[in-house]
Amino acid sequence: MTQLVLPQHTNALGTAFGGQVLSWVDVAAGVCAGRHARAVCVTASFDEVHFKLPIRHGDVVHIVGVVTWTGRTSMEIRVRVDREQIDGRRERALEAFATFVCVDTEGKPQPVPPLELLTDAHRACWDRAELRRRRRLENRGR
Repeated sequence: MTQLVLPQHTNALGTAFGGQVLSWVDVAAGVCAGRHARAVCVTASFDEVHFKLPIRHGDVVHIVGVVTWTGRTSMEIRVRVDREQIDGRRERALEAFATFVCVDTEGKPQPVPPLELLTDAHRACWDRAELRRRRRLENRGR
């Protein structure tokens, strides 16, 4: 997904509102989840999100979502956000992990297709996602 940061997306300092960027992240993750599941998917949670660099008025924002883990009805989506300045320089502005649940027309969870792990890099990414999932489940009770 690509977005141009316009004045209505920025605060008094000319940087993008965090909520606006998170909205874009949520949309990109939702599209990614829906494409994988071939069904409607809804946001269940976001892990910690840390803005590494400010995104400024006039920057082009590149947002890429990737499925990193699937369970029975849920999946984790990694979303990377890069800012591109007018000179063409791209830098990572943030990375976020979102959990989505696949639902039927009544909003009830339904199974998602498994994720194919074709390479060692895919398997390593899955393993890291499993650790994040365990942490999320442990923190849910707090």
